[in-house]
Amino acid sequence: MQLLKRSRLLKRSRSLKLFITTITFVAFFCSGVVIAQFWGSETRPPPPAPGEKDFPKHKFTFCTVAYQNNGEYEPLGFGWNTDFPDSGKNFMLRLEELTTIEINKDKYGEPIQEVVSLTDKALFNYPYVLMSDVGRTTLEPEEQDGLREYLLRGGFLHVDDFWGEKAWKNWEFEIGQVLDPDEYPIVDVDLEHELFHIVFDVKEVPQVPSIQYWSRRRGDDTSERGAESAEPHFRGIFDKAEGPDSKRRLMVLMTHNTDIADGWEKEREDHEYFMRFSVKKSYPIGINIVVYALTH
Repeated sequence: MQLLKRSRLLKRSRSLKLFITTITFVAFFCSGVVIAQFWGSETRPPPPAPGEKDFPKHKFTFCTVAYQNNGEYEPLGFGWNTDFPDSGKNFMLRLEELTTIEINKDKYGEPIQEVVSLTDKALFNYPYVLMSDVGRTTLEPEEQDGLREYLLRGGFLHVDDFWGEKAWKNWEFEIGQVLDPDEYPIVDVDLEHELFHIVFDVKEVPQVPSIQYWSRRRGDDTSERGAESAEPHFRGIFDKAEGPDSKRRLMVLMTHNTDIADGWEKEREDHEYFMRFSVKKSYPIGINIVVYALTH
């Protein structure tokens, strides 16, 4: 299985101190285009051994999960394709610029990203997948089974851009059908967790509003649902530790009351939004999340 092969390769890379020893995030605008640059990284590990036609599968590919759109609990949402496709494209480019991780590209040099369903066996090719706007999610039994198998076999699910209590309750119920909450409880991921420090040192739980919401206000108001969504949350589900000294792996990360992916998608639309949210919030935590997913 491609996921397990990749996991073994990435575990070897951890012995080289993950992929990066020093990364400096420098970003500025030049003729309306953002330029980013980094210094200092260890030599990346040798490439894997498969045939040429299979090699792209061992480069990072941004993968988005498609689901049936319910909409009952998130009337302001759009569904699985919220922030798609520009968020994944921009994120892949920045990931390659700011780390030594190689990304999957077509013959023209454009990032290749994928969309899969939870019943598609191709899901297991991707160690990181994103689900967006999950207040609109209703998972069928076969989708529940596919997601459960993916997570327990080493996959990582990032759930982003859902706001307020109704959307949370909907997702809490749906993921509870996948992983029994008595065995796999949802917990807060605190700022001491390595997720916040694995590459960039993130000192607060970031709240990123959509650019549409923020552009109407141009101030410090970043909560799209007022007092109801004033506090952003990073919540997670961990697997079971396999031994007395083993650390539990984060399988599901839920970034609630925040829109991390909009900071990727909208990076070119507004200079102030880019500097305030893309540079300072969305890219640092996004790169941390993906590097964690690829190395655990």
